[in-house]
Amino acid sequence: MPPVSPFLRTAAAYAWRLLVVGAAVYAIFAVLGRFHEIAVAVFLGLVVAALLWAPTRRLERAMPRTPAVALCLFGSALLLLGVLTLVGEAVAGESTTLTREFRQGLASIEDWLERPPFRLNPHALSDIQARAGQYLSSHRSTLLSQAVSGAGRLVHVLTVLALAVFCSVCFLHGGDRQWTWFRAQLPGPVRERVAIAGSAAWRTFTGYTHGILLVAATNAVLVGVALYLLGVPLAVPLALLEFFAAFIPLIGSPVALAIAAVVALAAKGPLVAALVVALIVVIGQIEGHVLHPLVMSRAVRLHPLVVAISVVAGAIAAGVVGAVVAVPLVSVVWSVHSALRRARLPAQSPDER
Repeated sequence: MPPVSPFLRTAAAYAWRLLVVGAAVYAIFAVLGRFHEIAVAVFLGLVVAALLWAPTRRLERAMPRTPAVALCLFGSALLLLGVLTLVGEAVAGESTTLTREFRQGLASIEDWLERPPFRLNPHALSDIQARAGQYLSSHRSTLLSQAVSGAGRLVHVLTVLALAVFCSVCFLHGGDRQWTWFRAQLPGPVRERVAIAGSAAWRTFTGYTHGILLVAATNAVLVGVALYLLGVPLAVPLALLEFFAAFIPLIGSPVALAIAAVVALAAKGPLVAALVVALIVVIGQIEGHVLHPLVMSRAVRLHPLVVAISVVAGAIAAGVVGAVVAVPLVSVVWSVHSALRRARLPAQSPDER
């Protein structure tokens, strides 16, 4: 029997290891999918802990840890409620004007589509509106049942938020002690490697959280100011939408600005909508070539292709939540791998370096 070539033997060795890793990853995602509410709550708790860890430790110099944690969480909740109240007042104050502008805008859009180069049949547009009204009237019971089921989902969302707040309190109050206790339960040879991996993971996750928050806030300010100067209604709510959408890299900001372009088209006409589309390009360039290299380079060292594939894969696996979680998860895994690989390398002399 001829001997097996070294190349085939090496390929077979890597192949079964890849199969084992793939099975482990699939099992992890299956468990997370089965208990996705708990996974989301723990992730949100880690995000809050990463954002408030430094302020809590600064307050801890002047007061005990428990009131410091309570003060940070309470202040953050007041800030969030204040922003939501500002958005609600902006929507309520512009509702009448927005309804009138939308009606005028839709009429101007219909007139624009009827002229060259589109030359759409006016009866086709009116037929579309009639069919939409008939669909809503005939499927009213279905829409109501979906609204009722949505109320049930609201209970799940509130439960997840409550668990996330509890997790954030536990992480802020005793996260360091919990991590020390966990490492003490491990065998001695494994303890040091787990400490290196945990330190790299937390450093990367904290850096990513701070960086993406700064990028999202910068995008929201730029979009809000631009929409206000262009006279687009609902500039503040659209800026808030841009803020939350920026947490999905590469995809979120264009989607949020596309919604702003639709609002601008209906309220201000094609010219302003074209300017908003140009704004999409400008914001994308600023985010991709200025903000991410300056803010995120230390925390996330991933190629844009890897980021794009991670976002799409996360969206396919778990929807919007998966798209948000994918990039920090991949960044943490790569950071842990790099830290453990550096720890395995022998110390080099200055001449070898």
